[in-house]
Amino acid sequence: MRERLMRQLLLASIAALACVGSNVAIQAQAPADATVYGVAYVDVMPSARSAAVAAFKTYRDASSREGGHVRIDLYDQIGRPGHFVVVEAWRDQSAFDAHAGSAATKQFQQALTPVRVSGYDQRPYKALSVATPRASAGSAVHVVSHVDFAGAGAQAAAPGMLQQQADASRREQGNLRFDVLQHAMRANHFTVVESWASQAALDAHAAAAHTRQYRDTLQPVTGSPLDERVYTAVE
Repeated sequence: MRERLMRQLLLASIAALACVGSNVAIQAQAPADATVYGVAYVDVMPSARSAAVAAFKTYRDASSREGGHVRIDLYDQIGRPGHFVVVEAWRDQSAFDAHAGSAATKQFQQALTPVRVSGYDQRPYKALSVATPRASAGSAVHVVSHVDFAGAGAQAAAPGMLQQQADASRREQGNLRFDVLQHAMRANHFTVVESWASQAALDAHAAAAHTRQYRDTLQPVTGSPLDERVYTAVE
């Protein structure tokens, strides 16, 4: 009787330890990515492009010294002088909020005000699929796309569709970056940020079977035409 009781206690202890170990393993998994992204579009007078770039560089340098800074990129649209997109990444929401009220942000906005011909349209995003970028070169080209899904069914399928395209694209030769960002408040809105080593690499990507299939699948479920623009980076 006593031996049976001891065995039962031992088995119960083993089960309890297994349960604890399972919970520890679950807790040890990588936490959800808390990084907050800002994607902003702005147009300036073509004659003021140099002034806008100088203001951005000052802003980027000052921002890099703030707590929670991850990276800030400025892209200049090819064939459209004075049209820029700014892609920012901050460690978390508190860092993003603090930066919004920082001196660097205020000075940047003040510098842009006399030369911009549109509002500074920044939207908040979170990571859907983000990977460590590869080193870029001067010949690199960058693509920023806005994808808007229409309908509950399309919205439910969107993350899987975009993740599959991201995974396949990152395996392509010449890919430097392929990030999929989801709007923080509008779950059916996404921004895709791509970097390619050259125009030839981008052209090969556009012709790839998985890209053609992705676009064919995307077309009937989007709420607006795919907004895809090609840029160079402002270093």
